[in-house]
Formats: sequence, structure tokens, C-alpha cells
Amino acid sequence: MNNFAQRVGTAAVAIPVVVLLCLTGGVWFFLFIAAASALALREFYLIAGAKGARPQVWTGILAGFFVNLCFFHARFSSALIGWLHDNGWSTPFPSQTQMLVIGLVVVVMVLAIVELFRNDGSAVLNITSTVTGIMYVSLFFGTFIGLREVFVQGDFPAHRYFGPGAAASAPAMWGEVYRWGGYTVISVLSTIWICDTAAQLTGMAIGRHKLFPRVSPNKSWEGAVAGFIFAILSALAARALVLDYLGTGDAIVLGCIVGTAGQMGDLFESALKRDAGVKDSSNLLPGHGGVLDRFDSLLFVAPLAYIYIDYILLS
Repeated sequence: MNNFAQRVGTAAVAIPVVVLLCLTGGVWFFLFIAAASALALREFYLIAGAKGARPQVWTGILAGFFVNLCFFHARFSSALIGWLHDNGWSTPFPSQTQMLVIGLVVVVMVLAIVELFRNDGSAVLNITSTVTGIMYVSLFFGTFIGLREVFVQGDFPAHRYFGPGAAASAPAMWGEVYRWGGYTVISVLSTIWICDTAAQLTGMAIGRHKLFPRVSPNKSWEGAVAGFIFAILSALAARALVLDYLGTGDAIVLGCIVGTAGQMGDLFESALKRDAGVKDSSNLLPGHGGVLDRFDSLLFVAPLAYIYIDYILLS
């Protein structure tokens, strides 16, 4: 089977599953992203290993899972506090920000202590590659979980869209709001894929000026501009079709985020692979390389989209 057929076959299986998980949300979406994050983090550590680093792989993956969990804070804290209450315990629980900060402090200290006893290569390379992987992969993937979970009661300003008299506990209203969350993450993924496809096809057809030949010789400025334009058009189409809560200007902002940060994320991962002398982060996905290869653009887009929607648009 040639590479194109493998890519089509993998996409035909994966896309419906991903769409279903995005729409379902909740624990299933969390587990999907946490699994993708763990696999991508392992691939990052393999790339680091090719440069002589000896990252703490399993410690890093466990720490990365905790970072992902911080962005599932509302559901996790509610379930845990409820369980503790049912068993006669009453204890304060940290906010999402506090949980993330506490977790990162503990993680770095644990990694440093473990490194004291390893005596395996360069301690500087080992701990910096381990921490960098957690921040670049786990933290950035975690913001995609956070983006999906913004659309829940208590975080989403429903009165702004349904009026001050909207019943705070109306199931139909909150069902629509949570569907917006599913449509948002699907729209982000779709916009990234359309941007990548437009950039690739345009670059193949009319690309003459190299974008970053040292990092990715096949990418062109013509392709990058086409990707940027189609990212904005895709975000506007998503706004017209399913994202009723977005204004036209907000959709343009999201399109600009994908068109710039998404392409930079692709280039950054290409730089990592070129530096390490590897073609793909792994061969896990036939025709697509590894999880890190497939989601490299998302890793730069998700944090900015999360920050914009949660802290600017919905604040």
C-alpha cells in the first residue's frame, strides 16, 4: 500500500472517531487527549534521545497526565470532593490555577531529586528535555481539554447569550452550550487541517519562494499565505454554520491564530526532527507518522485559542 492510500485509510478511520469524541466531551474527550498527549510526549522524548538526552520518560508521562488533569478541574474536583464528602471527609480543594502551579512545582522538584540518583548521561540535558516535553506537549495539549471544558455551567457566561432571565439550570440551554464546546474544538481541528492542506497544495502548484529552507525545504511563502487565508475563511464558515456564540471579528481572530501559530507549530516540530536527524516522530499512524507529527500545529494553536476564548471572549 502506497503512502497516499495509507493516509486516506488512517484518516477514514480516525476522523469519525475524533469527531464523535469531540462532540461527546466529558471524560471520553479527556481520556482521548490525555492518551494522545502521552504518546506525543513519548515521541518527543525519543527525539530528545536521538540528541543524547536521557529524559525521565515514565516520570514525565505521569507528570504530563497530571497537567492534563488540571484542565479537567471542574469535573475532577466535583467528583473527588463528592467522594470525600460521602466518606465523611471535608477538605479544601485548590483552584485550577493553584492545582497547576502546585503540580508543576512538585514535578520539577521530583525530577531533580530523581536525577540525583540516576547517573545516566548529562543531568542538564536529562532534566531540561524532560521538563520541556511536559511544557511543550502536556501543557499545550491540556489547554485543548480546557477549551472543551469552558462550555460548562459555572464557567460559560450564559446570560450574555440567553438573556439575564435564562434559567441557570435549564438542561436544554446548557446542552446547547456544551454542544458549542464540541463544535469549537472540531472547528479548530478542521481549520488546522484545511490550512495545512491549502498550504501544501498551493505550495506544490505555485510555490517559488522558500519559507524556511533550513527547517522545511518544501514549504513556501505562497503556501503559507494560502494557508493563512483559508484558515480565516474556514473559521468564518464555522462561525456561520455552528458557532453561534462567535462574532465575525472573533472568528477572524481564531482564523489568524490557526493561520500563524498553526504553521509555526508545524515548522517548530520540523526543526526538532531535522536537528535530531529523524523523518517522523514515530510510525504509529500509517501514512501520517506519529501523534506529534499529526498534532504539531494544534500544540501551538490550542493555548492561544484557549486563552482568547476563555480569558478574553468569555471573561
